[in-house]
Formats: sequence, C-alpha cells, structure tokens
Amino acid sequence: MIGVLVGRGADFASAEDAVQEALIPALDTWPDDPPRDAKAWLTTVSWRKFLDTRRSEISRRGREIAVDAEPRPGPAPMSDDSLRLYFLCAHPSLSPSAAAALTLRAVGGLTTRQIAAAYLVPEATMAQRISRAKRRIAGLPLDQPGDLPTVLRVLYLIFNEGYGGDVDLAAEAIRLTRQVVDLTDEPESAGLLALMLLHHARRASRTGPGGRLIPLNGQDRSLWDRAMIAEGVIILQSALARDRLGEYQAQAAIAALHADARHADETDWVQIVEWYDELLRLTNSPVVRLNRAVAVGEADGPRAGLAALAGVDPGVPRHTAVTAYLHERIGDLDRAAELYSAAARAATSVAERDHLSREAARMRRLMPR
Repeated sequence: MIGVLVGRGADFASAEDAVQEALIPALDTWPDDPPRDAKAWLTTVSWRKFLDTRRSEISRRGREIAVDAEPRPGPAPMSDDSLRLYFLCAHPSLSPSAAAALTLRAVGGLTTRQIAAAYLVPEATMAQRISRAKRRIAGLPLDQPGDLPTVLRVLYLIFNEGYGGDVDLAAEAIRLTRQVVDLTDEPESAGLLALMLLHHARRASRTGPGGRLIPLNGQDRSLWDRAMIAEGVIILQSALARDRLGEYQAQAAIAALHADARHADETDWVQIVEWYDELLRLTNSPVVRLNRAVAVGEADGPRAGLAALAGVDPGVPRHTAVTAYLHERIGDLDRAAELYSAAARAATSVAERDHLSREAARMRRLMPR
C-alpha cells in the first residue's frame, strides 16, 4: 500500500501514516465484514486518509494545491508495488544502515522496537535513524529511486547483521530476498538468495556452549541443514546457467563447495581458489584478497598462503588472525601465539576476542617446553 500511494504522488512518510490510519478501521470491520477485494479497500481508504491529511494541511496554511482524483471503485489492479518500495528504501541518498532500517520498517513490516532490538540499539536511537531516513528522501524525485544492485546490497547488509533481540535478521533478509527474486528476473537476485541459504544452513553449528565461536573446519557438519543447502544449490545452478556471473553468484559458489564437503579435509580448495579469482576479477576487494590467501594456503600450502597474503593491506579486518593461522600451519607456534593475541586485542566482538585468545593459549600449550 505504501508503494501504491508513493506511485500516486504521496511522499513516503505521509504514505506510511495514511496506510497505518487505514489499518485501524480494517482491524475494526474486517473480522465481521471482510471486503471482497482487500487491496482495493485498502487503496481507497488509504488514499482518502492521505487526502484528508493533505487537505487539513492546506486549510491550515490557507492555500490550495491540486491532488489526483480518488481511485475508481472496483477491483484493484493486479500489480505488485513491492519492488518500487524496495527501490525507494534503497535510495542512493541514504546510508546503507539507514536504508536497511527503512527497508525493515516499510517492507519487512517490523516495528521500530523490533528493529532496535535486532540491531542492539535503544529504540529512541532507531526511531531517530528511521525518521532521518524519511526526511532525507522527502521531496526527492522518486521516478528513479534506486537500482537493483543497491537493493541487493541493503538486503546483504541486513543478513550480515546476524541475530539479536526477538527478530532474526538473517531469516528476515532471506524472506525479503525471496520477494525480490519473485519480482525480478536477474540471476544476481537468485545468487544472493542462494548465498544466504547456504550460509544460514550452517547456523546451528557456528557456536558452542556459552556462544563460543566454532570455525568452519571445526563445525559439526551433521548439524547443517541439508534441505536448505540443496535448495541453495538448485537456485545457484539455475542462476549460473544464465551465464551472467555476478559477485553474489561467485560467493554462493564458494559457499556451495564448502557445503558439499562432508568433512573439512574433503573441501575442494583448488576450485575455491578459482572462484576467488573470479570474485576478485568482479570486485577487486581487499577482503576477497584476504579470503583468497586463506584458500591458497589450504590448496598449495601455508607458505603459498603467506605469499598471497603479502599483497593484502595489513589494515584489512582479520588480516592478523589469518597471518596467525598460516604461521600455525607452518609450525611457527611462537609467532602464531603472538599474532593471535594481537588479533584478539583488535577484535570488535566479545565472541571473536574470546576465540582468538583461546587460540593464542592453545599455541602456547603446544610449544615445546
């Protein structure tokens, strides 16, 4: 409904308010007297609420403005305005975090409290963030509000926020991405959905007692959701068959190779390196270079991994931890312990810091006395 009103010329905030006002009488009347066409009912009542508000504003200002005619009665057109709303929420004038919050609010239907809990920030802070986002897009021309890559980046950001509060952001991102896949005919949309499913399938094995992080090579793979993995692989194969490779498809291909291995030592690291080469060609990302160095270390040995790591900016997150791991693989336990400790001090989360501290302690226990 918000997308419908925006398409008719309403600004985003007024459209949202009008739809919420229309839902109040809907809650009162629908249980006893449901409409024949729910969308038509909401379109008409929401538009009337918007016009009433606009006319009140006009009256207070003492001037007149022109408004479009009220929608004609009858069945609503069978069109889906969800994609317009996705693009609006991912407007290029918004920061990624603001766009993600606005998407969850307007498209996901979450309350401000739920979004705040998921992001682990006070409700007032999140309310201000959403209000600023609405003000930011107020008055902007919305005929070209955004593009699909921006929408996909916002959904990817939501997915990577992980889990918190009473809302599972990863699951919510998957739900929203399914909608985008249904609304578009782009292999990258499907690639992103496949990537999310393949990562989400490993969720149960990522942490141990007390929230302790478990790295991929130490996870209990019997806990992986094989049905979700199978769905992700099917979606990925269909996307790759379109022969329009994008970064999400390449990332999903790497995730699929990890998921395909029943044991860590069965992982096809050579093929993973090849996919990282493709991903690097698409993105030229320093994070991809870092992850590629890990894969090279597994495929060709830790010294080859360190050689690949030499071309990566040391300021990239996890650089020190990866260097520590490769030194451990070489057998330089003293250097590995020192690097794990340094990585722990620089960690941005308690779980990551604790994991790296334990790795440093493990190196010291393994040193010859």
